[in-house]
Amino acid sequence: MSQASRPVYLKLRDLIAAAIIEGRYAEGDMLPSVRAFAAEQRANPLTVAKAYQQFQTDGLVEVQRGVGMFVVKGAAEKLRQAEREVFLAQEWPEIRARMQRLGIATADLFRDA
Repeated sequence: MSQASRPVYLKLRDLIAAAIIEGRYAEGDMLPSVRAFAAEQRANPLTVAKAYQQFQTDGLVEVQRGVGMFVVKGAAEKLRQAEREVFLAQEWPEIRARMQRLGIATADLFRDA
């Protein structure tokens, strides 16, 4: 599924996941409220709530009623591992095939790095 055809709630989920992996939302940190994140992203609050619900279902955040959602211990590593698996299983084979079609060797990737 291309990025353009992905549902908005999954795109929002990816933004939050990246922030957790990068440490912008560390273990124990509170995520922005649904309304605040919706306003920041110019998204429907119901769509943001669906993205947040996915994190709760996956055990990556815990809800403190009346307070907010907090990143649980180990969430960043769990997300990093899941994203690695998706990359290696789905994205890398497409990249490798395109590199072969274009005649790009692995060494070419590091030549100007």
